[in-house]
Amino acid sequence: MTSYQLSNIHNNLDGYNKLFNLYDTHKEDIFETLELQMTEWFDANLSAVLGAILDRITNDGLNTIEFKTVSSNIQKILQKNSFLEHYGFNTIYDTYNTTIKYLKLKTTDSRYFNDYVENDLLSRNELPKMSEAVHEKIGESIHEMFINAKIHSETEFIYTCGQFFPRDNNLNFTIVDSGIGFAKRIEKNLGYSLSSKDAIKWAMEDGHTTKQNVSGGIGLALLKEFILQNKGKIQIISGDAFYELSNTIVTIQQLKYYFDGSIISMTFKTNDTVSYLLADEINSSDIF
Repeated sequence: MTSYQLSNIHNNLDGYNKLFNLYDTHKEDIFETLELQMTEWFDANLSAVLGAILDRITNDGLNTIEFKTVSSNIQKILQKNSFLEHYGFNTIYDTYNTTIKYLKLKTTDSRYFNDYVENDLLSRNELPKMSEAVHEKIGESIHEMFINAKIHSETEFIYTCGQFFPRDNNLNFTIVDSGIGFAKRIEKNLGYSLSSKDAIKWAMEDGHTTKQNVSGGIGLALLKEFILQNKGKIQIISGDAFYELSNTIVTIQQLKYYFDGSIISMTFKTNDTVSYLLADEINSSDIF
């Protein structure tokens, strides 16, 4: 038996490094039982990241995970979003409706994911007012992230979760796969050998896609444009690179640890009163 403590985990570079240290430390271990301690704070949308990591370090069932010494506020929110249901805890009712349920989905569950995005994310009253066209296109952009992971990442499962933080006017939504990551995906499909940082930058350019013989590449670009107008934030983590776009400022940093997979995390500002319009020339068939 061994133990690991996660303390004060936020949706930032330091938080991801702490989570990936857990992965790096135990990804090849045979320890039978890992006692996980969680203290101070845990941004609940990062349940998607933690779920992917814990699945990897269980090594196909050779190891088990137990949650010990979990702060009461953390335990409560992780029971509300159903994350701890996967580890023997009951789900409790979310009175204030701040959580977006944690899901672990098979890659064949794309229709279920589409309904989940529409009903649990885009239909929330906290989201800024948007035109029907924007609503539709943002939904398609997020759905295509699922499809892209399904087609190219070689992942078995896709993990997703969200959380509304009323005091900060932030609605966070995170999608994770534990596949081959951006750089390996680009090299395998297109023959480009890129660092993790350059692979993410390449993927964020309008028109770039790993699909072959089709137009596309505007899915992430469209989402990026929406978040820029909304003054929100988008983070992409893959390999050993951390990319963040916030208030027109792009930050790309090196992670301390390598993560075998990809994470896309979005923060929507809920105090934005602008109504968004979308150019008619953007066709849904072009996304990605």
